[in-house]
Amino acid sequence: MTSIPFKGAKIALLHQGQLIAYQRDNKPEIPFPDMWDLPGGGREEDESPLECAIRETREEFDIVIDPKWIVWEQHYPAATPTEPGSYFFVAELEDGFGSIRFGDEGQQWALMSIAEFLGHPKVVQSLKNRLRDYLVKNT
Repeated sequence: MTSIPFKGAKIALLHQGQLIAYQRDNKPEIPFPDMWDLPGGGREEDESPLECAIRETREEFDIVIDPKWIVWEQHYPAATPTEPGSYFFVAELEDGFGSIRFGDEGQQWALMSIAEFLGHPKVVQSLKNRLRDYLVKNT
């Protein structure tokens, strides 16, 4: 368990230069409506950052993440200093994404190349920045 307070976690699932993303619902009351996002979400109860990312990925795509696939973990502070930050993980899936079953959140999902994700005008900017952090330090 981590001692750093956090509100949620996101994870980039990578396989052969591709990642899985989904387009958020187009509802004005949610953060980043209609934008492309990565698996993850808000913390529940006392789960760890990794437990949060694993649970959300299972709920959103029915993909079960083995913790040994995690190659990157980084805490990012919130924009407001009094708020808890969030975690960003990267996992390398050697055997691919498996059989994806899209959950009930979001409009659609897609496999995107890393370059397509980073260049897409409707991807949440903070996720682009976090993926770039990983790429700069690991390629």
